[in-house]
Amino acid sequence: MIKRMIVAGLALGLAAGAAQAQDVKVGLVLPYTGVGAELAQPIDRGAELYLKMHADEIKPYKIHLIKRDAKDASGANAKIVVQELLTQDNVDVLAGWVYSPNAIATAPLVAAGKKLAVIMNAGTAHITNMSPYYVRTSFSMWHAGHALGEAAAKNLKAKTAVIGYTDFPPGKDSLAAFKMAFEANGGKVIDEIPMGGANAVPDFTPFFQRAKDKKPDVFFVFVPGGDHSSAVVRTYNALGMKEAGIKLIGPGDITQDTKLQAMGQSADGLITMHHYNADLDNPENKKFVAAWKKEYGPDSTPDFMAVAGYDGMAAIVHAVKGLKGKVDGEKAVALLKGWKYQSPRGPIQIDADTRDIIMNEYLSQASFQNGRVVQKNIGKIEAVKDACKANKVGPCAK
Repeated sequence: MIKRMIVAGLALGLAAGAAQAQDVKVGLVLPYTGVGAELAQPIDRGAELYLKMHADEIKPYKIHLIKRDAKDASGANAKIVVQELLTQDNVDVLAGWVYSPNAIATAPLVAAGKKLAVIMNAGTAHITNMSPYYVRTSFSMWHAGHALGEAAAKNLKAKTAVIGYTDFPPGKDSLAAFKMAFEANGGKVIDEIPMGGANAVPDFTPFFQRAKDKKPDVFFVFVPGGDHSSAVVRTYNALGMKEAGIKLIGPGDITQDTKLQAMGQSADGLITMHHYNADLDNPENKKFVAAWKKEYGPDSTPDFMAVAGYDGMAAIVHAVKGLKGKVDGEKAVALLKGWKYQSPRGPIQIDADTRDIIMNEYLSQASFQNGRVVQKNIGKIEAVKDACKANKVGPCAK
């Protein structure tokens, strides 16, 4: 039986089912248990922190977070909890989704429920095409993958690449995005290596050894963050791939802020393309990071999942205020099309045509300085759209 967790974001003590006109119920669908729990935590914390930092702005409305455990990436449990949130809890808004398969599996329920549904992680590009009520405040794998494919050829002067990827929809998206842009700019992908699924961290050694044997200029790796990231960096160093002249590159999942400091000197030299890291130098991020450390401890650091939860809640609050607390799904989606916001990641916008996010992508290099790993930006591409939809690739064209 699915464990229920009900937590009031700003109004502890509200009786279930007794929501008043100015109360808004947001169903949060995340894997609160299992291997995905460490990915759910920053999203959950980011959403909670937005509500706390902007409590005065939200008045007179009260946002109540109703949290449900999607457990794993199978899709089966996510379907159960979304069904419960719609039919038993009568939520006004749905939000969350760490794993793409869960967002894919629940798309028919989201469409039938006709509630605004804010995706705070799940990065498979075509997901937003599966329901007119999906709005994404996180990213598509094509944002970073396509941008890094171009940068690897142009900025890093790489001629050959091997791609290693977790074998599920976001991994396949990341592979396709990088390969399209890399080869369009003169590079050549000489091997593609599936490296297990998302539900468990595999032994990466045989996959990385295969990549090393190919002697590429760069090894592009996508994994779904968390413990996968730590294992990637550990294996790369254990096999001496840096000394062999092979650069490890990838989306920011491999340098996730919550894992970065523990990597220590092993992270030195890693190159990523992503929309957020905690070292971004802008006023909104400095305020965000300071508030995060005050709330969750000086050794805690927000990451790209945290900012997706934070921005997702900003989008929900925009809809709540714009509709005066009565969040009709169709009206909420219409209100968010073209919505602009100054996020800790920089300026963001919801694409009015695709309901996906438009944002900056930052090319960063990790370096170990004074006992701390920092991410230094070495390039920026502004206002990047989801390249899968922009190029009408496969299901993104529908």
